[in-house]
Amino acid sequence: MPATYSTHDLPGGPRLAHAHLPESECAALSIYIPVGSRDETGNIPSGLAHFSEHMAFKGTQRRSAKELTLAIESGGGQANACTSEDYTVYEAQGEAELMPVLIDVLADMVWHSNFPDNEIELERDVIGEEITMIRETPSDHINDLLAAALWPEHPLGQSISGSLESIETIDRDCLQNFANEHHFRKDIVIATAGPMSAEAILEILIPLLPEHFKTPAPRASHALTPCREIVDRRPTDQLQLALAWHTSGRHAPERHALRMLSLILGESSSSRLFTELREERGLCYQVGSELSLFEETGALQILAGLDPKSREESLKTLFKETEDLAQNGPRPGELDRAKRLAIAQSKLSFESTSAHCGWVGEGLLFFGHIPSPQEARENLLKVTDAEVQAIAKKIFAQKPATAEIRAKARKG
Repeated sequence: MPATYSTHDLPGGPRLAHAHLPESECAALSIYIPVGSRDETGNIPSGLAHFSEHMAFKGTQRRSAKELTLAIESGGGQANACTSEDYTVYEAQGEAELMPVLIDVLADMVWHSNFPDNEIELERDVIGEEITMIRETPSDHINDLLAAALWPEHPLGQSISGSLESIETIDRDCLQNFANEHHFRKDIVIATAGPMSAEAILEILIPLLPEHFKTPAPRASHALTPCREIVDRRPTDQLQLALAWHTSGRHAPERHALRMLSLILGESSSSRLFTELREERGLCYQVGSELSLFEETGALQILAGLDPKSREESLKTLFKETEDLAQNGPRPGELDRAKRLAIAQSKLSFESTSAHCGWVGEGLLFFGHIPSPQEARENLLKVTDAEVQAIAKKIFAQKPATAEIRAKARKG
């Protein structure tokens, strides 16, 4: 759908990123707080950002937890939130006419949560169950193990949810101090998308903003340390295998070549890993690659679920493909196919109002401006075989981090 993007400075420092979609019947809203699990250092318990995100839904000075939910869902809308390594986002969507309600409720949640003691204890149990569920699901837990192997002694290696031990230390004062420190930052980004004009959005939003925002402290820097190998043994019939290599961050010029490398390697059914490990050799049901980029660093990851007997052949095949990309680059037609896939995925995603909201919000948050989707696609089209080979050679020259969830050794 045709969209017009704009940015607007808000009183006190935050910014609004707006996607005007005149023909859309839907509206979307996101509030981005630039804090995540990587900021949980020193005396800050692991999992605090995630716990705080949960508590935003548990009551404010104006509304109970039930009233927050009903205010949006009674109008046919829905609200959610997500904590990542470097930001937390509160989001809501619904029919276009619901936008004033979405703004009012999310503003209430983010800036007026009251953290009721009884709700803290209930949510501690809920988050504890979430942590346990992740640990007991190997295909989920492997991601935490891989992060710990890739980022040892670095806050990026921490579990976003924290641990059962760390969340026990989180109390009301801890949550209130965290909200006071981060929910009133000048670098907050509010993103909106839908048929309502930016001027109409501002008229509703500005009266709901806090009176004062504060300049955030600079994010602490941490040196990268050598990758590790982590093996978790448990009763299981399937081997979960994960590898990762450090890459440059989201601002690096080679990020477009990195995207193409990941697509060629393992992001589709025609990718090298899927074709070789699953289709040609039948070594696994699931295998794929993904790219995670942060401000100053990133990671190219490969994850697979295997029969333990297939481990050595799978690793041999996997490294054969990474070595071939480093030594010879893409095969004829591979890069063109990856470009077509990436551009098609981009165009399909923009069929949704929420996707436009995410695009403008993350663009302003991470890059300081809203990139043009067309410009982003053109940057992918400019990537050459030589650039993909060069980045493959640079990355795969490193020793990867590895994480495995294996069956316990049989007693005999």
